[in-house]
Amino acid sequence: MNYITIKTKLEPVGQEDYLKLALLTEKFKRAVELAIRLQLRGIKKSEGVREVSRLILNNWWYSDSAWDYAKMLLKGAKQNGGNPRHIHLKSKFLISKPKENEKGNRNVRIEGLKVRIRSNGEWLNFKMKTTEKFLPVLLDAQKFKYGAQVVLRNGKVYLHVQVPFEVYLGRYRRTTNGRLYAGFDLNSDRVNMVILDGDGIIRDVRVKHFPEVNSPGFPRKKARDLRLNALARLLDYVFYHGVRVVFFEDLGRIKRKNGKATSSRRGNRKASNFAKKELLEHGVVMALKRGFNVYLVNPAGSSKLGREIAQWLGLDVHSASAFVVGWWGVISLKTHEHSRKKNSSGRQ
Repeated sequence: MNYITIKTKLEPVGQEDYLKLALLTEKFKRAVELAIRLQLRGIKKSEGVREVSRLILNNWWYSDSAWDYAKMLLKGAKQNGGNPRHIHLKSKFLISKPKENEKGNRNVRIEGLKVRIRSNGEWLNFKMKTTEKFLPVLLDAQKFKYGAQVVLRNGKVYLHVQVPFEVYLGRYRRTTNGRLYAGFDLNSDRVNMVILDGDGIIRDVRVKHFPEVNSPGFPRKKARDLRLNALARLLDYVFYHGVRVVFFEDLGRIKRKNGKATSSRRGNRKASNFAKKELLEHGVVMALKRGFNVYLVNPAGSSKLGREIAQWLGLDVHSASAFVVGWWGVISLKTHEHSRKKNSSGRQ
């Protein structure tokens, strides 16, 4: 699930609450370091989490969060060519993941402007300070699951709340007032997006590149995450820039020409490209969740036309193709709307 992070400040109700939280964050740091050593020894997660909970945290859910954070650090160290045995944490913090089948958060409870943090069987009490803008979102988040991270820095306490994106949109949805359109060109190593108005005038262009995903041996799951994250960021961008309709290529129509399978090997290869199909499927879902109107456009000839007009538009070929997809989509919508109004007036 996509989410946004809202940062707030916490003030302890009493000095003892702060001191106990400081001890808890120190324990969490030690728990992450222990989890790293256990994972390097090849210990399975179920056994490792149980060991971390028994030796340090005395809390299964904190221990599970520490285990996952340690796994992320190990993965990052290996990918960057570092020595995972040299990982040492300096910051004092703790993480509490949300549980799948529960609302709220098991260890960090937000109750109005009060926050309770579980520590060794008791609750530590804090007051939350945040802007009025985010308070309704935080109150709504309690009805759903949310992740929480507590950070101690320079004697102050900060709470980072991971709120589901849908909850945020429920309060600040603005797509109904948008008058712009966005066309997307999806590829395995990049996503190109062009914002245009109803007259076909280009208002903005954005490109997300991730060429490393096509390197031999690059992890498939990481490649998928990079692609989807790039697309999600572009959708978030157009959401706040007045776009209400997005257009994607209808990959299912590339293989066909006049209802028959085309002999184009390039077209067949393009349509069968798993990464593009995966991007399209998830892109449609993400766009719908954000409140966009989503349409699939027949892409036949879009790449060819994009190459022909790219230099004239001052764009790269893929961005020009995204413009073509968007402009064809706008024309199709206008044609459909005109036909609907004409038929409606003819019946009167």
